[in-house]
Amino acid sequence: MPVVGFLNGGTPGAWASFVTGFRRGLTEAGFVEERNVAIEFRWTEGLIDRVPGFITDLTQRQVAVVFVGGSDAVVLAAKTAISTIPIVFATGGDPVDYGIVASMNRPGGNATGVTVITAALWPKRLELLRELVSSTSLFGVLVNPSHPSSAASTKEVREAARTLGQEILVVNVRTERDFDMAFSTLVQNRASGLLVANDPLFTGRREQLIALASRHAIPTVYDRPEFTKAGGLMSYGASTVEQYRQAGFYTGRVLKGEKPADLPVLQPTKFELSINLKTAKALGLRVPPRLLVAADELIE
Repeated sequence: MPVVGFLNGGTPGAWASFVTGFRRGLTEAGFVEERNVAIEFRWTEGLIDRVPGFITDLTQRQVAVVFVGGSDAVVLAAKTAISTIPIVFATGGDPVDYGIVASMNRPGGNATGVTVITAALWPKRLELLRELVSSTSLFGVLVNPSHPSSAASTKEVREAARTLGQEILVVNVRTERDFDMAFSTLVQNRASGLLVANDPLFTGRREQLIALASRHAIPTVYDRPEFTKAGGLMSYGASTVEQYRQAGFYTGRVLKGEKPADLPVLQPTKFELSINLKTAKALGLRVPPRLLVAADELIE
């Protein structure tokens, strides 16, 4: 029975729905866990220094392929450490810029996967927040500068804000201990809205972020629907569950003998807008009819 190494930068609880998507993709490729494939899970829980030990462990376990996700930093660390075992990744940044693959169509080497390239979605999220919030004097942007794509994300959001004539304040957060200070900064500067960047730190602590946004009554846009399902106001982005399903399917293809070098890096074809109407009402916001019609999911 072949063994798949599943290395993730988050925690099992926060990423449970994504694991379900991964298993679904494997099944579509003809592999069912405990029937004709085994999965060895390793969770770094935000600690990048755990990666080398996990890689050694999975290598000794003689895994047939390693899936890496949950953190672009973990993906980069794994790619550096693994030179022969096939890798399937899920990233939010550009794998070509990261040096993980040679090109999107012809990855080369031992890695391929699925990428969202979330930095390109900032203009749309900014427009959505402006449409929902009547006061657009200042928007905050929550970014983890330790994330590999943070520089690209910050550049993209600044350019989008400049085009729209929107004033923004970038607030850096490196750990959950910085959350309270970040929101105090936003309140002191009278931010009328907030955009939260894609980052495993934020995904893993989404309940804490949502609670702070609610406590300070700051309308907030997130990058994935898991936030709105948990009580966040609005999200726009590609489905991470679908990204993991695609990665699971690719993992199955590699198990069947296909080479990562020949499998083009996949990108999402559908982006989802999710709005929590209950949260909007609590914030005293009226959701414009156009957004109601455009939304893929309305939570009441």
